[in-house]
Amino acid sequence: MPPDEVVSRHFEALGTTCSLFGAGLAPQSLERGEAWVRSLHARLTRFEPDSELSRLNAAAGAWFPVSDELEELLRESLRAWELSGGLVNVAVLPALRGIGYERPLRMGTPGGVEVAAPVALRPLPEVLEVAPGRARLEPGAGLDLGGLAKGWMADRLAERLGENALANLGGDLCARGAGPAGEGWPVDFAGVTVMLREQGAATSSTRKRAWQMGVQRVHHLIDPRTGAPADSDLTQASVVASSAARAEVFAKAALLLGSAAATPYLAGRCQAWWLG
Repeated sequence: MPPDEVVSRHFEALGTTCSLFGAGLAPQSLERGEAWVRSLHARLTRFEPDSELSRLNAAAGAWFPVSDELEELLRESLRAWELSGGLVNVAVLPALRGIGYERPLRMGTPGGVEVAAPVALRPLPEVLEVAPGRARLEPGAGLDLGGLAKGWMADRLAERLGENALANLGGDLCARGAGPAGEGWPVDFAGVTVMLREQGAATSSTRKRAWQMGVQRVHHLIDPRTGAPADSDLTQASVVASSAARAEVFAKAALLLGSAAATPYLAGRCQAWWLG
């Protein structure tokens, strides 16, 4: 197979569309990548009561044994909280339940529930402890790993695929290598084609996962400072950074900060960004 020949694979997983690309890779590599995504998603989803994450949430108040992958992702969650100044807080599950977000939106928008009074989230290090092979949540706490898990998975998947590959998990992207023509991997970024090479990209938005509850418009992006859906003058932030996980963190933090504070926050942290 010529080294610049690209193979691709597209599939639905993680509640979104995923795409894998590789230069000089066998199609079987992408098949194994898809299988890895599906397997890990089954363990990390909060929507299935027997998933590893759901069992951790249900065990709040006690130490719970966790796999290597979940332990690594929980540590990544604590780093994300630090990088974002507390704006990315995965202990958001009670707030999501408070707005009725109990099931995937493909099964229908939430309805028939009273929106609970929001409560500011406690700092993540106060409710989550991680030790080798185990983790503990404070009673009443619950995790939704959401977008951070997608970015984290995209980084690891691109590495698993090979030295010249692109993983796109619902808009969380990680690019490795020089791309098919040696100039990087071409990616649409806010309507402009950019070439990614050893970089990640992510978009955070309140445009898609949103619904009406009476006269109130509700969306999934919770501001941990209030415990309510974010009230920002931005509806979307797209970021290019050193990894997909960091791009996810920076994009979400920027959206929560709003247009005035987002640019100084992103400067020095990211290679490119777009706010809208």
